[in-house]
Amino acid sequence: MAKVLIIFQSKSMRNTLRERLEFEGFATTVADREEVSENFCLRRGYDAIVAGGGVEDVAALGVPFIIISPTGSIEGAVEAVKSGAEDYITTPVDMNRLLGSLRRIVEREQEPPIETAKPQKRRSGGDTEQIIGSSEEIEHVRQLIDKVAASDARVLITGENGTGKELVAKWLHLKSARSAAPFVEVNCAAIPSELIESELFGHERGAFTSAIKQRKGKFEQANGGTLFMDEIGDMSLSAQAKVLRALQEQKISRVGSDKDVSVDVRVVAATNKDILSEIEKGNFREDLYHRLSVILIKVPPLRERAGDIVELVNHFITQIAHEHHTSAKPIDKAAIDMLCGMPWTGNIRELRNVVERLMILSAERITPHDVELYC
Repeated sequence: MAKVLIIFQSKSMRNTLRERLEFEGFATTVADREEVSENFCLRRGYDAIVAGGGVEDVAALGVPFIIISPTGSIEGAVEAVKSGAEDYITTPVDMNRLLGSLRRIVEREQEPPIETAKPQKRRSGGDTEQIIGSSEEIEHVRQLIDKVAASDARVLITGENGTGKELVAKWLHLKSARSAAPFVEVNCAAIPSELIESELFGHERGAFTSAIKQRKGKFEQANGGTLFMDEIGDMSLSAQAKVLRALQEQKISRVGSDKDVSVDVRVVAATNKDILSEIEKGNFREDLYHRLSVILIKVPPLRERAGDIVELVNHFITQIAHEHHTSAKPIDKAAIDMLCGMPWTGNIRELRNVVERLMILSAERITPHDVELYC
């Protein structure tokens, strides 16, 4: 059982964190800062520390640590990263993010040394990422997820490429009563129009030349769970008509079959297009739009939540260091300021790529010169 030391001036915060972490399976100890020393930590063998500020003092204890701050600031985040903090979280505490950071620390500490570890593939997202940020815009998205997830209402997620629409869909599923059932994704833009119906609804053997056996489609694969239809604005009108029927009747028919198959699926859709404009152009069915958009969630572009860039950069530095089996590199405040001033047309996806590039190509720390050179 992983052991976590909680150092917080507020007794109520210490108790709150202790109760939640013990519920999640961690062994915890709470202590005042005056009680804690490096020897104290070594004797008790803590895996991680969660502390309310006091970065330098906590860093001196020689244990991986996470800082929780009541007032998030660029200076505070930079100081924490420079001092080796695994994460910098502002209050109110995002418990999912805190738990994710603690588990990454524990997993890393339990891995064999880098010299003897077997090469590993980069994580492909098996563990669901946290929604990072404390801006008003992203907090609104979190609140919508919490309110909507428990229902079976269909959700249409809109936003530019790279804003995190898929992540919102995953959290809608994970926070729902369907979380133990499948979460099935289909990218409607990546499938040729002549194959989309087979992909969604399946087909019978012999339905077309390459149909050598019966195949279940995405609707059947997601039965009991959630079907995430990404880039639904790129779907053909004929496929839209069949999706509309499936939503209305909760039944589908495989290509090449005249039999109906009942399905119990919650559909969450996403698009980077202006669907109302597509309706006016005749490219999207208005009746399908109204079926899909019981709840609308707009994921803001990064330029509208620039205050989250510091948290995102720190998160990506920690994450990428873990994936590459290297140490997290400190980043200069001036470099952070430069990143905050960029337009980020590719949004969070672009930001992560830039941070990974800086982690690989910079020397011992990330400087403004590195940002200028590699961005």
